[in-house]
Amino acid sequence: MTALFSLRTVRKKLLMLTKLAGGALLLSYLLCAGLPVSREASLLIWLGFLLALVLGLDFFMSRFITRPVAELNASAKRMAGLDFSAPCAVSSSDEFGELAGSLNAMSGNLQQALARLEAALAGRRELADSLSHEMKTPLGVIRAYAEGLLDETDEAKQRRYAQVIISEAERMNGLIVRLLDLSALESGAAPLEVTRFDLVELVETAAGRLLIDTPGGDFDLQYQLPEEKVFVRTDRRRMEQVLNNLIVNARKNVRPGGVLRLELTANGGTLDFSVFNQGRPIPEDELPSVWTKFYRGSGASYDGSGLGLAIAAQILSMQNLPYGAENRADGVRFHFSIPIAE
Repeated sequence: MTALFSLRTVRKKLLMLTKLAGGALLLSYLLCAGLPVSREASLLIWLGFLLALVLGLDFFMSRFITRPVAELNASAKRMAGLDFSAPCAVSSSDEFGELAGSLNAMSGNLQQALARLEAALAGRRELADSLSHEMKTPLGVIRAYAEGLLDETDEAKQRRYAQVIISEAERMNGLIVRLLDLSALESGAAPLEVTRFDLVELVETAAGRLLIDTPGGDFDLQYQLPEEKVFVRTDRRRMEQVLNNLIVNARKNVRPGGVLRLELTANGGTLDFSVFNQGRPIPEDELPSVWTKFYRGSGASYDGSGLGLAIAAQILSMQNLPYGAENRADGVRFHFSIPIAE
């Protein structure tokens, strides 16, 4: 019964106003007709009541209809011009209020979508610029050696030039493959496939392949690993990528004859992994940048894709796993932590 007589819709407000106006018009006519005055005076008094009634109706129509419609129209025009700075101020409990709420919600959603689009476009521009810059070096090398190959008659030099061209082409291919992999991770197109596995065994395998079985390593390998199996629950292949990228980065930056130390320790309910390499420290203002695309550091030579640490950071971030890099007295330490699975 209460809902029947409530004024929560524009239609009910208009019906109520017309009924009140009709009743007031009839009542004023009867009152004026019964006044002890002349017919002309009674008509003038009734016309005065009629004028007041029209002005009252105009005020209420403006309050309930005209003003909200004007405000909604102005808000819609601002949104059409991509101006989302001022929300619609209509706050009534009728259809106009609901429409204003919908417009404000749409404005917020459009603003967020435009912000994401602008960020994506900025990211694409940055990526295109970085990729263009990264491709210049291998393309320049390929062109130089291709021109030399055309002019060179010595077969040994021709083979060496051809091998350099193949090596640079493989470098570009690796850069593109890694970049596509990172883009898939960032966009969510490559979800994690979670399994339960022994992280100690995975660290031993990665370290053995990259630090012991690979020739040409001039460093002192030290390591500390748990003697028993310790299981974690995550994507094994992606965590192997993280380990590979961190270990390769340490191997590339350890000074000749310096210490390269791997540690995997259980700390309460987590496993803490770290890899340390003796060598030149990273400038403190550049430490936050080591996880970004194509970072190689001040004065770094052209080597690698510059995407390994960015991929590692993305994989760890997708799982909300803490990670970081820090300078030590005589080198740099990279680390991350992961919960132990029961």
